[in-house]
Amino acid sequence: MAAVRDPASVTDDGLTPLRLDVTKPEEVAAAAAAAGDVTIVINNAGVGGFSTKLLSGAFDGAREAMEINYFGTWAVARAFAPILARNGGGALVNMLSAASWAARPEYPGYAASKAAQWSLTGALREGLREQGTLVIGVHAGFVETDLASFVAAPKTDAADVAEQTMEALANDRVEVLADERTRQIKNALSQPLEQ
Repeated sequence: MAAVRDPASVTDDGLTPLRLDVTKPEEVAAAAAAAGDVTIVINNAGVGGFSTKLLSGAFDGAREAMEINYFGTWAVARAFAPILARNGGGALVNMLSAASWAARPEYPGYAASKAAQWSLTGALREGLREQGTLVIGVHAGFVETDLASFVAAPKTDAADVAEQTMEALANDRVEVLADERTRQIKNALSQPLEQ
């Protein structure tokens, strides 16, 4: 099953499309009702919010990033947690970002939404532990997707991120650091702040 905003965009015959806009409570509820046998939920909905500038202009892009990246992840987790519990615990995978830990003035809204999503992922991990749900945070820098198409920087292949995520699921690992830059950023968290 593939939950997407536009079911017509699903072209793989092996997937059943399911309409889901994570900002619409009725669609989240309908998706949960339609997927009662699910054992793995992957929260992959996301936007950049790149239109919001740090020191000027409207906050619309940042608000959209928070609505989708943070509140959308939370809404899906709430809706599917009881289903995962009924089905033996399963797993909840949240697609995060190296920006969870490394804010830049060029994308403050995106970084803030991913930092909030990272914090939420930790809370979900604690909150769903008793029901046996594995909660995984997948962190990556730029991945070869539409969201990163504007960046002229090295990107990680999406299939590689997917493979690492499947390995984490198979080995009950709670975190995926998908590329070298992400591992460097995570490691730097314990270092003194630069002036």
